[in-house]
Amino acid sequence: EVQLQASGGGLVQAGGSLRLSCAASGFTFDDKVIGWFRQAPGKEREGVSCISSSDDSTYYTDSVKGRFTISSDNAKNTLYLQMNSLIPEDTAVYYCAAYLGSGSSRYYCSAYGSPGMDYWGKGTQVTVSS
Repeated sequence: EVQLQASGGGLVQAGGSLRLSCAASGFTFDDKVIGWFRQAPGKEREGVSCISSSDDSTYYTDSVKGRFTISSDNAKNTLYLQMNSLIPEDTAVYYCAAYLGSGSSRYYCSAYGSPGMDYWGKGTQVTVSS
Protein backbone atom coordinates (compact mmCIF):
# COMPACT_ATOMS: atom_id res chain seq x y z
CA GLU A 1 0.00 0.00 0.00
CA VAL A 2 1.35 3.38 -1.01
CA GLN A 3 1.41 5.99 1.70
CA LEU A 4 2.81 9.49 1.96
CA GLN A 5 3.11 11.15 5.35
CA ALA A 6 4.08 14.80 5.49
CA SER A 7 5.37 16.44 8.65
CA GLY A 8 7.39 19.39 9.84
CA GLY A 9 4.93 22.22 9.48
CA GLY A 10 4.39 24.82 12.15
CA LEU A 11 4.24 28.47 13.04
CA VAL A 12 7.30 30.56 12.26
CA GLN A 13 8.09 34.24 12.04
CA ALA A 14 8.88 35.86 8.72
CA GLY A 15 12.50 35.28 7.85
CA GLY A 16 12.56 31.95 9.62
CA SER A 17 13.04 28.43 8.34
CA LEU A 18 11.24 25.11 8.37
CA ARG A 19 12.04 21.72 6.93
CA LEU A 20 9.20 19.57 5.73
CA SER A 21 9.55 15.81 5.47
CA CYS A 22 7.49 13.33 3.51
CA ALA A 23 7.94 9.69 4.46
CA ALA A 24 6.93 7.41 1.61
CA SER A 25 6.12 3.71 1.73
CA GLY A 26 4.94 1.16 -0.79
CA PHE A 27 7.24 2.33 -3.58
CA THR A 28 10.78 3.53 -4.19
CA PHE A 29 11.85 6.87 -5.62
CA ASP A 30 13.56 5.34 -8.66
CA ASP A 31 12.10 6.62 -11.96
CA LYS A 32 9.34 8.53 -10.20
CA VAL A 33 8.22 12.12 -9.90
CA ILE A 34 7.68 13.38 -6.35
CA GLY A 35 6.99 16.83 -5.12
CA TRP A 36 5.50 19.41 -2.84
CA PHE A 37 2.32 21.35 -3.37
CA ARG A 38 0.54 23.94 -1.28
CA GLN A 39 -2.89 25.43 -0.96
CA ALA A 40 -3.67 28.65 0.84
CA PRO A 41 -7.22 29.56 1.92
CA GLY A 42 -9.22 30.79 -1.03
CA LYS A 43 -6.51 29.93 -3.52
CA GLU A 44 -5.93 27.11 -5.92
CA ARG A 45 -3.42 24.39 -5.25
CA GLU A 46 0.07 25.32 -6.43
CA GLY A 47 3.03 23.17 -7.31
CA VAL A 48 5.92 24.38 -5.15
CA SER A 49 8.73 22.06 -6.12
CA CYS A 50 9.05 18.69 -7.80
CA ILE A 51 11.89 16.34 -8.53
CA SER A 52 12.07 13.66 -11.16
CA SER A 53 14.55 10.82 -10.86
CA SER A 54 13.67 9.65 -14.37
CA ASP A 55 15.06 12.71 -16.15
CA ASP A 56 17.05 14.20 -13.25
CA SER A 57 15.03 17.39 -13.37
CA THR A 58 14.04 19.69 -10.56
CA TYR A 59 11.37 22.35 -10.70
CA TYR A 60 10.63 25.29 -8.44
CA THR A 61 7.81 27.75 -8.79
CA ASP A 62 9.19 31.26 -9.27
CA SER A 63 8.10 32.57 -5.88
CA VAL A 64 10.27 30.09 -3.96
CA LYS A 65 13.39 30.02 -6.12
CA GLY A 66 16.47 30.77 -4.05
CA ARG A 67 14.60 30.19 -0.79
CA PHE A 68 13.38 26.59 -0.93
CA THR A 69 15.37 23.44 -1.66
CA ILE A 70 13.89 20.06 -2.48
CA SER A 71 15.87 16.91 -1.78
CA SER A 72 15.36 13.23 -1.24
CA ASP A 73 17.00 10.49 0.76
CA ASN A 74 16.37 7.38 -1.30
CA ALA A 75 17.71 5.10 1.43
CA LYS A 76 15.09 6.46 3.82
CA ASN A 77 12.43 6.88 1.11
CA THR A 78 11.91 10.40 2.38
CA LEU A 79 11.39 13.65 0.52
CA TYR A 80 12.35 16.97 2.07
CA LEU A 81 11.62 20.62 1.49
CA GLN A 82 13.96 23.05 3.19
CA MET A 83 12.23 26.40 3.40
CA ASN A 84 14.32 29.44 4.26
CA SER A 85 13.53 33.17 4.36
CA LEU A 86 9.87 32.39 4.82
CA ILE A 87 7.34 35.12 4.10
CA PRO A 88 3.67 35.38 5.08
CA GLU A 89 2.69 34.52 1.51
CA ASP A 90 4.14 31.04 2.09
CA THR A 91 1.37 30.32 4.57
CA ALA A 92 -0.57 27.29 3.33
CA VAL A 93 -1.20 23.63 3.81
CA TYR A 94 1.67 21.75 2.19
CA TYR A 95 1.17 18.36 0.59
CA CYS A 96 3.56 15.83 -0.86
CA ALA A 97 2.56 13.79 -3.87
CA ALA A 98 3.98 11.14 -6.14
CA TYR A 99 3.61 10.00 -9.72
CA LEU A 100 4.71 6.39 -10.00
CA GLY A 101 6.12 6.69 -13.48
CA SER A 102 8.64 8.53 -15.59
CA GLY A 103 8.08 12.17 -16.35
CA SER A 104 9.12 15.77 -16.10
CA SER A 105 9.21 17.58 -12.78
CA ARG A 106 7.97 20.76 -14.47
CA TYR A 107 4.98 19.01 -16.00
CA TYR A 108 3.81 17.23 -12.87
CA CYS A 109 4.24 20.34 -10.76
CA SER A 110 2.11 22.38 -13.12
CA ALA A 111 -1.60 23.03 -12.76
CA TYR A 112 -2.09 21.01 -15.93
CA GLY A 113 -0.02 18.01 -14.90
CA SER A 114 -0.50 17.80 -11.14
CA PRO A 115 -3.88 16.03 -11.40
CA GLY A 116 -1.85 13.20 -12.85
CA MET A 117 -0.08 12.61 -9.55
CA ASP A 118 -1.05 9.14 -8.37
CA TYR A 119 -0.88 9.59 -4.62
CA TRP A 120 -1.26 12.49 -2.22
CA GLY A 121 -0.37 12.68 1.43
CA LYS A 122 -2.28 14.51 4.10
CA GLY A 123 -1.11 18.06 4.43
CA THR A 124 0.96 19.83 7.02
CA GLN A 125 0.13 23.41 7.94
CA VAL A 126 2.78 26.10 7.54
CA THR A 127 1.96 29.49 9.02
CA VAL A 128 4.33 32.43 8.66
CA SER A 129 3.62 35.42 10.84
CA SER A 130 4.68 38.93 9.91
